Amino acid sequence: MKVISGIEAYDGNRKTAVTLGKFDGLHRGHQKLLEKVFSYSGDGCESVVCAFDMHRDSLMTVRERRAHLSGKTDWLIEQPLSGDFMSMEAEAFIEEVLYKKLHAAHLVVGTDFNFGRGRRGNARMLESFADRYGYTVDVVDKERYLGTVISSTYIKDALAQGDVKLAEALLGYPYELTGVVRHGKQLGRTLGFPTMNIEPEEHKILPRFGVYACRVKIDGTWYNAVGNAGIKPTVTDEQRRLLEVYVYGYEGDAYGKEITAQFCDFERPETKFGSVEELKENVMRDMRYGERYFGL
Repeated sequence: MKVISGIEAYDGNRKTAVTLGKFDGLHRGHQKLLEKVFSYSGDGCESVVCAFDMHRDSLMTVRERRAHLSGKTDWLIEQPLSGDFMSMEAEAFIEEVLYKKLHAAHLVVGTDFNFGRGRRGNARMLESFADRYGYTVDVVDKERYLGTVISSTYIKDALAQGDVKLAEALLGYPYELTGVVRHGKQLGRTLGFPTMNIEPEEHKILPRFGVYACRVKIDGTWYNAVGNAGIKPTVTDEQRRLLEVYVYGYEGDAYGKEITAQFCDFERPETKFGSVEELKENVMRDMRYGERYFGL
């Protein structure tokens, strides 16, 4: 997979199958678009995923999106939503970008896809220019879950409630967080349950602050874990967002390692306890909850 920043940097010369969108989370609706695009890849045609900038409160970091698409598409174009790009007339975008620059032979878009200045362009416009520029257009219907359209907003609402099982059903995979294990105050170690602290990237969404059953990947191996997503109000006033996990059966030193944590189930909301002793009692309950959840 070739990753480039901006359509202007694209230098391919083969026919392409193109899809465009924010692709925040790469949920099951996005996956329908991608599967159609990938089906055209080969026999002189390359797949192109043009992913627009993600802003605040994202389900997926740029690195995570790259990892999810690695080995699946020929090109990933990360397109900044610059003034020049946003002000391009829709007709000019079709001719100058899709036809002349990307050599599009197949376009795959959702029913609500809009583009160009004032968002004038849509799937109907793409279809009206298909014969002139020699491409096909696939307009893919929205994916639904129990009758409701799957969207990034729907997933964010689920995470805000701590409903990570619903989020997984909408995404098609467990919601996850990747980060480097940082040194903390090592309070857990002194209390008898050493933990790992993972700090999410600035715009990465954490689910509802609270305790979760998790799966954690360290050095390529998955472990069962229980973790607290939040700000640890009992022991600090820093307001620093962290996922603090206790990993069952792991005895190595993970400091400085990049690990991935997946959220499996919500146990309880984060609580500010009256004392460290009360905190310890509740953490022990959390650990027993994790043992029951994973059948340990």
